[in-house]
Amino acid sequence: MGVLLPWANVAVEEELPQLGEPGTVFHYARLVPASRTTAVDDSFWHGLRAAATGAVDSLRHLPLEATVLACTSAGFTGGPALPPGVITAFDALTTALHRRRLARVALATPYPDPVTRAEAEALAARGIDVTAHACLGLDDGYSAITTAQILTLCDGLPPAALAGADALVLSCTGWRTLTATAALREQLRIPVISSNLALATPLPPDPGAAP
Repeated sequence: MGVLLPWANVAVEEELPQLGEPGTVFHYARLVPASRTTAVDDSFWHGLRAAATGAVDSLRHLPLEATVLACTSAGFTGGPALPPGVITAFDALTTALHRRRLARVALATPYPDPVTRAEAEALAARGIDVTAHACLGLDDGYSAITTAQILTLCDGLPPAALAGADALVLSCTGWRTLTATAALREQLRIPVISSNLALATPLPPDPGAAP
């Protein structure tokens, strides 16, 4: 699998080998936006998408079964078209939810509130109802987020919203979620789907899913 990786992201390379199917090999190409920034904003997202063409070309001699842009927020914030066949982490996330028939989710992110709200709207546009959302309000530094911070964030979600959710989504490829995912699954007794979990086993879009 080809993985187009934001240039400051370290969590994806740590988590994908632990989440992927046995025998899956991940080949990485780093994306450097023209702005040379790491904070999430239009220049960052659009810069990643613009850099994808060169990154795909660098992987052209590899026998890839799929190529993914390992940034969730770059999948719902617009920008240049991606090379043919490249899907984003947001695409992988929504496909995973549809395939598992998880139509109502609670959403937790590290993003600023406007970005989190935009994701909730984007999920709704793809037929996934967000019962509640919570965020850390950060635009950068996601690799420094601790498991305790993620658990505290999710503890702040309204109990009624969690009770009405089919799953909890931990959106963002840049924060480390393996330990938090296991703890939250045990605590909440519902599926916990992280961006990196969805990214590790990308599936073709469900033909019956909302576009």
